[in-house]
Amino acid sequence: MNAVALLIGLGPLVGWGLFPTVASKIGGKPSHQILGATAGTFIFAVIFAWVQGIPMPSGSALVFSIISGIGWACAQIVTFMSFGLVGSSRAMPVTTAFQLLGASLWGAFYLGDWPGIANKVIGILALVAIIIGAYMTVWSENKTAEKSGYLKKAVLWLAIGEIGYWAYSAAPQAAHIDGMHAFLPQSIGMLIVGIVYGIIMTFNKNTDEKPLKDSTSYKQIIAGFFFAFGALTYLISAQPDMNGLATGFVLSQTSVILATLTGIWFLGQKKTKKEMTITVIGLIIIVIAAAVTEFI
Repeated sequence: MNAVALLIGLGPLVGWGLFPTVASKIGGKPSHQILGATAGTFIFAVIFAWVQGIPMPSGSALVFSIISGIGWACAQIVTFMSFGLVGSSRAMPVTTAFQLLGASLWGAFYLGDWPGIANKVIGILALVAIIIGAYMTVWSENKTAEKSGYLKKAVLWLAIGEIGYWAYSAAPQAAHIDGMHAFLPQSIGMLIVGIVYGIIMTFNKNTDEKPLKDSTSYKQIIAGFFFAFGALTYLISAQPDMNGLATGFVLSQTSVILATLTGIWFLGQKKTKKEMTITVIGLIIIVIAAAVTEFI
């Protein structure tokens, strides 16, 4: 692995690692966050496709790529909702763990990534380790009924949201389109969800949210740039002449470390010394287990 490939491979560490913290710092409701984030991603994708001269795909490749983006945006709304319950520093390791579980199981049972009994056993043990690591990141030294209730609700939401994240990864594979060509139509699917959800919430008489009119939504475009940067550098990193899919994926998962720690440091999502130690150990377990699932 050369220095350039490594640097690009760590792009998601910055983009995806800071995305939840930036979105939370800017504030607003999930409707503001998803509208701005998807708009920022779309702007980024349009500029990239124009500069690189990447044509818009057609037929099933276009449809599945848009579905992929719709899946991500729906899942991200749920993830933003979970931020409001337990904070990004607790929600991000859990949603990352669910995404790793979904991607690994999809690869193992549909794509045949784990041939042989030994590989399957090692893979299953790695998935168990991911679950344990995620649990460690949300462990609380001083539990209350209210905290436990919020955490259970957030975990349930994130588990449901995994369906959307799974579609984000699996739909382009089903259409046999590479990530570079899927990037723009994915962003279109994302923006469709952001606009539709924004319209629904803006004209909902039972809420005071006005995402289409509030400036917070447009400030969230900055957060969208961070997500898009992470996604683009991952796509480049995963190419065979760079880091390859397995190494690129594992490098991208280091983003959960930055997302968790910046949530604690910059958003006031405090942890005790013991909670912090267990959280860091849990994050390390998640990243190591992710590496195992990719290289077995």
